[in-house]
Amino acid sequence: MCVRSGTGCVAMAGDGQVTLGAQIIKSNARKVRRLYKGAVLAGFAGSTSDAMTLLERFENHLEQCKGDLMRSAVELVKEWRLDKALRRLEAMMLVADLGVTLLLSGAGDIIEPEGDVASIGSGSGFALAAARALREGTDWPPPRVAKRAIEIASEICIYTDNVVTLEVLGNE
Repeated sequence: MCVRSGTGCVAMAGDGQVTLGAQIIKSNARKVRRLYKGAVLAGFAGSTSDAMTLLERFENHLEQCKGDLMRSAVELVKEWRLDKALRRLEAMMLVADLGVTLLLSGAGDIIEPEGDVASIGSGSGFALAAARALREGTDWPPPRVAKRAIEIASEICIYTDNVVTLEVLGNE
């Protein structure tokens, strides 16, 4: 879940639940991380090992592209689509800096979501709806909206829990 404001603040929150089939095997995973000297936020959904592989590759591209988020995303998605081993990875990524939020997928997608809210993962529809409603109905800053949206999703989606990791760039 990523929420941004026009005042230079972007917050990314993720739940901690890892499931294997119908079983919860972990409740405190860190699905949101800071990359490139703390200037980029990255979150993942999908197979954990696949997501970790992609995060590592994305971080390498960020270093090579000197923190240019769009160029790094393009390079990662090209590699993801063209490499036979990477092509089978089942994960999605949400990346953001102070300027842009991008959704990345193995299908070759690099999407800049409309509005100031984006979400990925099993509970993403619930979290997205909650965040949009909170943005329209409150004057809460992005970190509070992102955290509460995950909590609301956890009350509805069996694949989402309320153990929230929150990372913030900029000022609330």
